[in-house]
Amino acid sequence: MDESSLEERPQDSAPAKVRLDKAAPAASDPALRASDADRDGVADILREALAEGRLTAEEHSERIGAVYRARTVGELAPLVRDLPAGRRPEAVPAAVRPPDASTRPAMGAAENLIAVFGGATRKGRWRVGARTNAFALFGGAEIDLTEAVFAQREVVINAYVLFGGVDIRVPENVTVRSAGAGVFGGFDVRTNEAADPDAPVVVVTGFAVFGGVSAKARRGKRLKNLRAGD
Repeated sequence: MDESSLEERPQDSAPAKVRLDKAAPAASDPALRASDADRDGVADILREALAEGRLTAEEHSERIGAVYRARTVGELAPLVRDLPAGRRPEAVPAAVRPPDASTRPAMGAAENLIAVFGGATRKGRWRVGARTNAFALFGGAEIDLTEAVFAQREVVINAYVLFGGVDIRVPENVTVRSAGAGVFGGFDVRTNEAADPDAPVVVVTGFAVFGGVSAKARRGKRLKNLRAGD
């Protein structure tokens, strides 16, 4: 009886080990549930593609919506498969990781501008980071870049409005692109492609609900040094 029990023990333990192995899917498994970091990574790739002119504003908006509806990495991968960053072999998982720190500008901490039942303003001589978040609730926010110092070539302004407004002014020789939408409100971004290829790129994204976001070049105001960081 004891001998038969000893003979059966290896057989009993083997299936248990197999079941444990099968319970851990590979990182490249398209059925793997996507994390917030995975979605944000794909959103970064799409934002960079918009800034480079690889995607139109309509294509970017459509894909961004699909990013935040995606539940698995398999749903994320096709959204960047036709973009250079999405084809990198080192991208993980399922070719959806954003470019590494050596191939993309450092994002740094975002600057926040909040106007709730009041106003908020950022203007004059100030150093613009990679991201600026503006939120207006029953109030107004003003972002004036006409005298700002651009720390890097690409700047993203995320504007979110609910019963309020965000007004953005940029130098007339800077590229301006839009990736936002208005819902019972307006998202009026006057896009502009600067003649100088070294000009900074300002991408305005977000949404306006019962309010408005506006961005346009201020005539007569020009950025003197177009090379970021100089």
